[in-house]
Amino acid sequence: MTRTGRRTGTGGRTGTGGRAGPVALVTGGGGGIGSAVARRLARSGARVTVADLDAVRGRAVADEIGGLFVRLDVTRPEDNHAAVAETISAYGRLDVAVLNAGVPGSCGLDDFTAERYRATMAVDLDGVVHGLQACLPVFRAQGSGSVVVVSSIAGLSPSPDVFYSTAKHALIGLVRSSALVLADGIRVNALCPGLVDTPILAPFRRSLVDAGCRIAPAGLIAEAVEHVLADGRTGQVWVAQAGQAPSLVEPPHIALATTER
Repeated sequence: MTRTGRRTGTGGRTGTGGRAGPVALVTGGGGGIGSAVARRLARSGARVTVADLDAVRGRAVADEIGGLFVRLDVTRPEDNHAAVAETISAYGRLDVAVLNAGVPGSCGLDDFTAERYRATMAVDLDGVVHGLQACLPVFRAQGSGSVVVVSSIAGLSPSPDVFYSTAKHALIGLVRSSALVLADGIRVNALCPGLVDTPILAPFRRSLVDAGCRIAPAGLIAEAVEHVLADGRTGQVWVAQAGQAPSLVEPPHIALATTER
């Protein structure tokens, strides 16, 4: 796969419009939640790398915000490292990674195949692990960095999309456990959107609305990402749904059994 880093706009090494704001990498930045996050961060002064497998959509977003486009297949570790390297080459640092790329499940229990199962996990779980691993050397060298992992409300509750839900549950475990071992200054948090008006939801939108479900615009999730970034804590799990402010979820903490009575 050929990856072509492309910085658009007139900002030079200081990025968009000559600003010298924080530098953010957004995976899956070509559409849906990812493009809304890229636009929101750019409006707030960040210099943004839009990373996406779809070069047409990804470049369009990068052009719009004056950012850098990098073609990224999140399932390939080398692509993730290249996206970080091209961001560093363009902007000199990396402050924020929004690991957002994801796909719906491609099979369930009744139509299971190992290949289709692995295709889901390769993006929804492995892709986030690869993204985190690519960012950590930079964050450690800087002594700072913030990661927002976009999970889902399906990572907190059962879902008929079994393997999508499995992967999203695993992301919460990844975030909570990573926060225990990462050095001070490096933060990692999970954001779990509810129903969001994205192309993935389009086939089910009418039936969900008819059932009384509220569907959030992607921009609301982008606002929630900014909220999580500004919060300052690590290892937290946040939920963002239509009509609600971002809220913390407290997963259970189970103490190990001991010989003490």
